[in-house]
Amino acid sequence: MNPDKNHPRLSKAIKKKYHYWRILEFTWIIDASESAPQIYDYLEKNIDQNDKLFVCQLAGDAALADGFSDEGTAWLERIL
Repeated sequence: MNPDKNHPRLSKAIKKKYHYWRILEFTWIIDASESAPQIYDYLEKNIDQNDKLFVCQLAGDAALADGFSDEGTAWLERIL
């Protein structure tokens, strides 16, 4: 499955406005200065009827299993 193909509006909205890492196939982590409700308000206009949207703030410490890219892991560590 391809998020850019299966969720084109949401994918385009994220890529247009945010620095991001698609950590899993349909899970995006974005780096933004807005609050979670502000991000939600922007993105919910770009989801389709069958899409699900959950926005939360990540802060502080993180731990990741092996298998994630070094680049993505470094990006996540940098923004936390």
